[in-house]
Formats: sequence, structure tokens, C-alpha cells
Amino acid sequence: MTGIRDTDRPLLRALQDNGRISNQDLSDAAAMSTSACWRRMKALEEDGVIEGYTAVLNAAACGLAFHAIVHITLSRHRAEFVEEFLEAIVERSEVMDCFATTGDADYFLRISCADLDAYNDFLENFLFKLSGVANIRTHLVLRQIKQSTRLPV
Repeated sequence: MTGIRDTDRPLLRALQDNGRISNQDLSDAAAMSTSACWRRMKALEEDGVIEGYTAVLNAAACGLAFHAIVHITLSRHRAEFVEEFLEAIVERSEVMDCFATTGDADYFLRISCADLDAYNDFLENFLFKLSGVANIRTHLVLRQIKQSTRLPV
């Protein structure tokens, strides 16, 4: 992966603002010819800088009104327990993000689901049943102050 050039930054910012932007408008925003813009976009895709294109959905409009940040501490850090935990977490649609962290917790999860009952079901029928989980602390999200789907390029 070669990374990004300073000349890529306007192109990447414009794409993050609108992933459906036309190549002509993108080339204008990036101050490039349309053919150079297209070639550079393809190179950034091949290098893995641009991982894909997606739509940003409104969670509440999709019936996902409950959000929590969950701190998880494992009791055993043997490879098989960590691997089982990570494989299980990746498969759950409620888990929006999973971060391995330093400090008091081993992992932070960002959870979205329909309501408190759905979250309780997630806890009782999934998280509590995972081997090696020692401690689960839930922090309810009262309101979202900022959401970003953008990187500061």
C-alpha cells in the first residue's frame, strides 16, 4: 500500500462528503482532469485506501433506538478463548464496532439494537454465554453528540 498523496486529499474529502458524486464533479473538486481523477480513484481502491462505498442510514428510522457502549474484560487470555470471543463478536449484527483496548477493559463494543429487551436478550443469550468473559459493563447512550463516517484526510 502506497498511502495517499497530498493531491489525493481533496478527492478523498469530496468522496467522503458524497460517495455518489459524478466523476466530473469529483475531478472538479480535486482539481484534476476527469481521466486522471478516474485513474487515481482506481489506484486508491487497489491500494486499499478506498475500501468501498456505502450509504449512511438513520438508526432510529431503521428501528434501532437503543445504543450502548459495552466494556468487556476476559478472564482468560489464552488464544482459543480470545479467538472464540472475536469470531463470535464479528458475527453479531448488534455489534457495530469492536475495539481491543488498554486499561480496565479488554474490549469496547458499540451496540445498536431495537430496545432494552433486545439488548437484554443479546446479553443473556449471547455475551453471558461466551467462554472467558469475566466482566461486562454497559454504558447506555443517552444521546449522540457527534457521528462521523469521515476520516480527517
